[in-house]
Amino acid sequence: MERKLGINAHALIGLTALEALEPIKAAGFECFFDSMRTLEEMNEIKEKAVKLGIEYEFIHAPFDGINKLLKPGMEYLDIYLRLKKCIDLAAAIDVRTIILHVSSGWNPPELSDIGFSRFDSLVEYAYTKDVTVAFENLRMIGNIAYLADRYEKTPNVRFCYDIGHEHCYTKYVDMMDIFRERTIATHIHDNYGRGDEKIGSPDIHLLPFDGNIDYEKVMRKLDRYNYSGSLMLEVMQSSSEEYKLMSTEEFLATCYDRIKRISLL
Repeated sequence: MERKLGINAHALIGLTALEALEPIKAAGFECFFDSMRTLEEMNEIKEKAVKLGIEYEFIHAPFDGINKLLKPGMEYLDIYLRLKKCIDLAAAIDVRTIILHVSSGWNPPELSDIGFSRFDSLVEYAYTKDVTVAFENLRMIGNIAYLADRYEKTPNVRFCYDIGHEHCYTKYVDMMDIFRERTIATHIHDNYGRGDEKIGSPDIHLLPFDGNIDYEKVMRKLDRYNYSGSLMLEVMQSSSEEYKLMSTEEFLATCYDRIKRISLL
């Protein structure tokens, strides 16, 4: 199946997302995603993307403080309002999908009626704005699986399959078997598996084939569930000393070569 090939706009050393769009397009990429920014910045990025003919596919919602959504009390309000703002911005610039984390760390608060009510409220608000919320897999299998069941019939809830997270956090669980045909986006990057987090996070966002993920297996899963969305890199030039030595053009050419190889598996 032919799929669009994309990369995160904030991948490059020394370039803003706005500045990165031209070299990203020149390297052959057809789409990109970015983090939440001010409305002015996001409008500039969207306008330039339209001019260049490259798709601004989705926005990654903020996630610092995401565990507060699951706790009693009023501490949740800051992240809750920022997530609502992200939904507003997505609607304002007509980028109709946001990617949302469910929790953070290995010991987040347990899911509860309080957390459910806040996620429900965000999903309902997004629906009024014609925005899709795509929950992303991280460490806690139960959290994402529960939301897959909870929102099974909710039209504006989908899922983002993060292949790197699956490998380094939940290697023996195939997330595509949970998300199935409701997968709307991918995050593609490499690593060496779980490892020992005492010496650093295993989630190192290497380029594909610089770690040990089995991408042929990944592609068979995407094909099995008829995934037709983009193959979207989520990588950082700062992730490796080797990458840092590359020029912008060399790094992007390598990125494009790697994602193209995956697309042909």
